[in-house]
Amino acid sequence: MDRHDLLVVAQGAAAAGVLWPGRDRWDVPSVVTGAARGLVVAGLALVAAGAAPHGTSLTPRVAPPRSAHLLTDGVYARTRHPIYTGLVAAALGTAVLRRRARPLVAAAGLVAVLDAKVRAEEGALAERFGDEYRDYAARTPRWLPRVRAARP
Repeated sequence: MDRHDLLVVAQGAAAAGVLWPGRDRWDVPSVVTGAARGLVVAGLALVAAGAAPHGTSLTPRVAPPRSAHLLTDGVYARTRHPIYTGLVAAALGTAVLRRRARPLVAAAGLVAVLDAKVRAEEGALAERFGDEYRDYAARTPRWLPRVRAARP
């Protein structure tokens, strides 16, 4: 098992930590609960939007499969990693809804694992797609889309 495989295992372990059963330890105001639910829904929608264009090429591994092509349109025109961004949003929302410290710690761990995985994946994408990927990376944010001002 190489270090990239360990990132996949760590990702699963951190996600499991967010979902691990346990009793609530504190109360959360309803506005925070509503915002956390919104994060979960928005995060899962982003995961679905990011996963759909991959079809059967979707993989949890760092290196893209041989059949993969570089995705740069749709949700990928707004963020280079919509699936990971969505996973982080859903995990953070879920962790808040769990109302105890361990899921919050696991969500923070998931952020750290996914950040390491993103960096490794970007190296593999640059190696595979060369300048096409580097140009895409230069114009598209890694995690969060840029907020654009509305035009009058």
